[in-house]
Amino acid sequence: MSGPAEDTVTVFAGLAELEQALGTHLGCSAWHTITQRQIDTFAEATGDHQWIHVDPEQAADGPFGTTIAHGYLTLSLVPMLMLQVYRIEGMRMSVNYGVNKVRFPEPVPVGSRVRAGVMPLSLTEGGGGHQLVARVTIEREGAVKPACVVETVSVLVPR
Repeated sequence: MSGPAEDTVTVFAGLAELEQALGTHLGCSAWHTITQRQIDTFAEATGDHQWIHVDPEQAADGPFGTTIAHGYLTLSLVPMLMLQVYRIEGMRMSVNYGVNKVRFPEPVPVGSRVRAGVMPLSLTEGGGGHQLVARVTIEREGAVKPACVVETVSVLVPR
């Protein structure tokens, strides 16, 4: 993924301006490091204590050589990372409505750095506002394949 500098946020003046950017890669978030503490906290919150996530000693002898982040932990980073890529002025609120498709092509070993690239795909009226579908690709630094690819659906409600 390429895009503007990591600290650059694309700001849209409103939905009409966002609509002009459909199909355009908006850039990438800053890098975020996945820690064992974050993995363990996610395991506590979700009840998913599978050893490949939370047992570094056993995971060292496992298929990845270390613990890996839960796929859904990687997915849960999407809202935070997207906020680093773009924002839309004039919105009363933005609500996560769901996802159309999500895949986890590569594992995310503890200590990995990940970032998200965003491409808005469509903007239609519906759901009490306007539904934005965006493709978010989370890449892991140094990996060939992305860690997560998801089509998010958000409902944007103008002021």
